Amino acid sequence: MLEKLLVKTHKLSLLLTWFGGSLIILSAFLVTFEIFLRKIFNVSLGGADELSGYAFGIATSFSLAFALFERAHIRVDALFNVMPRILRPFLNFFALALLIGFALVVSVLVWDMVADTLKHGSRSITPMRVPLAWPQIPWLFGWMFFVFSGLLIGLVAIARLRSGDRVGADSLIGMKSMDEQIEDESV
Repeated sequence: MLEKLLVKTHKLSLLLTWFGGSLIILSAFLVTFEIFLRKIFNVSLGGADELSGYAFGIATSFSLAFALFERAHIRVDALFNVMPRILRPFLNFFALALLIGFALVVSVLVWDMVADTLKHGSRSITPMRVPLAWPQIPWLFGWMFFVFSGLLIGLVAIARLRSGDRVGADSLIGMKSMDEQIEDESV
């Protein structure tokens, strides 16, 4: 059951990443159009920078879970390879716990910020006067999805280790080998 949920969550993380990437591309077109209008016609749409900031925040939080599934988050591994093999799974779980713990702290803080924004009906201090909850809620969702994905990955990795599938657990929470990194670059 957890394995099926893991596959569905991975697929959703990919969709969210594509959505976030699309937001970035759309904001790039908007900024380019804004610059074109200013240079050629001396007219400004106004707010392109504000909307791009929102798009960047949402896209970033939406992509965090996919990066976790792909083991693309940066890890400092200087001592990892000199550690005894028996300790490596514990170090992988420790690294995952630190990452997800940090994301949980951020999620709680963002949750409080969104609650405060909704309570006070806060709006941006720009001429657009965007209700700040509009970009903050999807941003919060991205962080919460990241935490959920990390917990799920951890649970599945534990289940795999308990069943004796060390390679399967490493494929979820371990560092990518040099061969895996080369293979990823060639695809």
